[in-house]
Amino acid sequence: MSALEEELQTLEIKVKQLKMDYEHYFLGKQPREPINLRADVQKQFARHSGEPIRNTALRFRYNSLNSRFQAFKRQWDSVLRQIDAGTYKRHVFRADLAESARANSTPERPRVETGRSATLFDEYREAAQACGQDVAGLTADRLAAAIARQEADLKNRLGCERVSFRVVVSDGKVKLKASAQQG
Repeated sequence: MSALEEELQTLEIKVKQLKMDYEHYFLGKQPREPINLRADVQKQFARHSGEPIRNTALRFRYNSLNSRFQAFKRQWDSVLRQIDAGTYKRHVFRADLAESARANSTPERPRVETGRSATLFDEYREAAQACGQDVAGLTADRLAAAIARQEADLKNRLGCERVSFRVVVSDGKVKLKASAQQG
């Protein structure tokens, strides 16, 4: 393995580590921006940018890695500008959902009866906002109408007397889950 191949392999590992460090920083799990590692990676790219790489495979690998790093830099700088402007919304809720999904626990909320539609609407809206979904067109009347249609359909199809609904977050999306109940 040539010296350039080893350097590119090390550089690739550093870029992956830098990406993970920035993700943790943006989620609030790391207190400081990883500027030292970023500066180190940037210096290595600058050092190799001036020298010709004769091996086509290594030149392709270097250019691909450099392009990926430049794209990450643009993304990170954009998020940093949003943080400075106060418009960045941390996605801690999504990260917590992903962690809980990895641990095989489904984050479900307690059952909510249809008679408490105002509470169900509030829970649905809060969960949708936390997941980053657009709730501009969501109204309590629209949700109540959708629930009424589903409830009537389920009662006819399943022959049950009552249907209860609950708010469930699955794969970062908010859904209403219906349960048929007898008596």
